[in-house]
Amino acid sequence: MLRRGNSYDEIYRGFRWEVPARFNIGVAACDRHADGTGRLALIYEAPDGTVERLTFDDLKRLSNRCANALAALGVSAGDRVGILLPQRPETAIAHLAIYKLGAVAVPLFVQFGPDAIEHRLADSGARALITDGENLSKIPPGLPDLATILIVEGDNGGHPLFWPTLKHARDAFAPADTAANDPALIIYTSGTTGKPKGALHAHRVLLGHLPGVQMPHDFFPQPGDLYWTPADWAWIGGLLDVLLPSLYFGVPVLAHRARKFDPEEAFAQIGRHRVRNAFLPPTALKMMRPVRAPRERFGLDLRSVASGGEALGEDILAWSKEVLGVGVNEFYGQTEANLLVGNCAALAYLTWHLSERLGIPPKRWWGLDIGTLTEAFQRMRAAVSARP
Repeated sequence: MLRRGNSYDEIYRGFRWEVPARFNIGVAACDRHADGTGRLALIYEAPDGTVERLTFDDLKRLSNRCANALAALGVSAGDRVGILLPQRPETAIAHLAIYKLGAVAVPLFVQFGPDAIEHRLADSGARALITDGENLSKIPPGLPDLATILIVEGDNGGHPLFWPTLKHARDAFAPADTAANDPALIIYTSGTTGKPKGALHAHRVLLGHLPGVQMPHDFFPQPGDLYWTPADWAWIGGLLDVLLPSLYFGVPVLAHRARKFDPEEAFAQIGRHRVRNAFLPPTALKMMRPVRAPRERFGLDLRSVASGGEALGEDILAWSKEVLGVGVNEFYGQTEANLLVGNCAALAYLTWHLSERLGIPPKRWWGLDIGTLTEAFQRMRAAVSARP
């Protein structure tokens, strides 16, 4: 965790990675905050407008039940479990349960077609899948490793239902004593070169993301923070830039995924739920720009906005500061290695577009060594040559 300083160099010099030998994402992002005080963890706005609030105590109890249910269905440590769901409580519950069980989560995007889903389930050797009736038809028969499918809602096709199964499971569960290096999740690349490839991340990946979340959100967390993104939690940007880091810090997350992004409704949600922090991909920001006077109309009180995926132009950056009342901090990362470089308005860095124009790169995050493959190869060759 970063300690605030007065300059980038001061913080960089004082930063040290603190990765314990034993670490479990489910415990760190949930159980340690479940102290009986009813601390808010998740706000879910359903498609029909119904709002549900879950505390960390709720998440602990429900993820414990889910872990017990999965274990009773034959899932054990190291087994892969697919999650094919949009932003909703069951998605967060499933992730926490899988990590606490010592199994490996495989997030799947609900807009994938059958072929994309089949490839990821078969390639990962997923033993179980948690999905809903709407997406069940995309699951091909005959996957050799897939033994169990749990259905959250809708037509279950003869498969066990998620909530009735959890109802009969125990509240108590002893989380697996995982090492920080033990596998936790597999996120697939987009497949720009060949078939998508699974990037296997260990439990320590959450700790590795924290500096890259804290800085583009101006020393996240701060009192009153509440985080939302329209990015699906199946992507690394939604899962490891928003959901899990927020829960790790005890910050509530707003969950809602519209079938089609509506910029007016996005602003309305931010306003009515008092969202303070947002990760808004460039496409979303460009769609939101034409909305008239959003701060006045929707009562926005944003503290920080981050974006990544492609560089923003000067016009979007200027619009955000003038109309939203907050500048956009940009960052860059990939599925294999996420949140590597970016900027932070709280330290008055050059914005990304200005950095590009002047040939000055954005700042690397603390604890990272960024360079080209050529530089890395030269360092490796020098190290080998220096050996006796």
